[in-house]
Amino acid sequence: MPTFAAPDGTRLAYHRKGAGGDQPLVCVPGGPMMPSAYFGDLGGLAARRELVLLDLRGTGDSDRPADLTGLRVDRQAEDIEALRSALGLERMDLLGHSAAGDLVLAYAARYPERVRSLVLVCARARTAGIDFPVERRREVLELRRDEPWYDEVRPAFERAVSGKADDADFDLLDRLSYGRWDAAAQTHAAACAKAFDEQAAAAYLAPGAFDGADAARTALAALDAPVLVLSGALDGSPRPDSAAKVAGLFPRGEHVVQQGAAHNPWVDDPDDFVRTVTGFLSRSAFD
Repeated sequence: MPTFAAPDGTRLAYHRKGAGGDQPLVCVPGGPMMPSAYFGDLGGLAARRELVLLDLRGTGDSDRPADLTGLRVDRQAEDIEALRSALGLERMDLLGHSAAGDLVLAYAARYPERVRSLVLVCARARTAGIDFPVERRREVLELRRDEPWYDEVRPAFERAVSGKADDADFDLLDRLSYGRWDAAAQTHAAACAKAFDEQAAAAYLAPGAFDGADAARTALAALDAPVLVLSGALDGSPRPDSAAKVAGLFPRGEHVVQQGAAHNPWVDDPDDFVRTVTGFLSRSAFD
């Protein structure tokens, strides 16, 4: 397992999977602050492209610093730059999922010259001043009203919105993160729930994390790199129209909606996900 030193000396780990392509795709996990193991092989993407899966500080095989203020999302942008240097890459193809959208956008705004391409998968964009209201998830809940679990999930959703949900409610709400609540989705959801660290997640989103949104938005508007924003048709965060706004931040942004997918599209339809991402990366290599 390879490791490298962050600027403050914290020892961080990453994992290599697969082969192919002219350089690796560096993948940053969401959660926030989930270990990269939940990516698996990204639905078989590792068979087409080498993946470098980063364990953020305090997750997976990376060390947990004593001072958790270093976990704040904007501060971890320097960890990604340290990884780039450790990999010996002049420019990176970079993927961020879910809450990692905030982190890879912070990195791209700070180091635009180091970004060769950017893939945002069901990604947040609070770094650029775009948030996705929880109420938008109600739209998705109603899209799923014919599911056999709907009558259980709806009251759990209402309790979550009102701040009264318990662990059992959040377990029920996992169904909204997948296009199909099948064995693959259930296994993936269970692994994510086991790995989630509430303290680390709070530190990631600590006050001040998004204070530089206006400057970041201006920097991203000048990013000279192709950007793919991939959203799920059944995802509540972001809804596809919100993801389209994120794509519009970039001069070379494009938005693709994966039909039948929710928040983890490589679990819902691996073939469609891999086809979309590899197609984008192949085109980007010649831009």
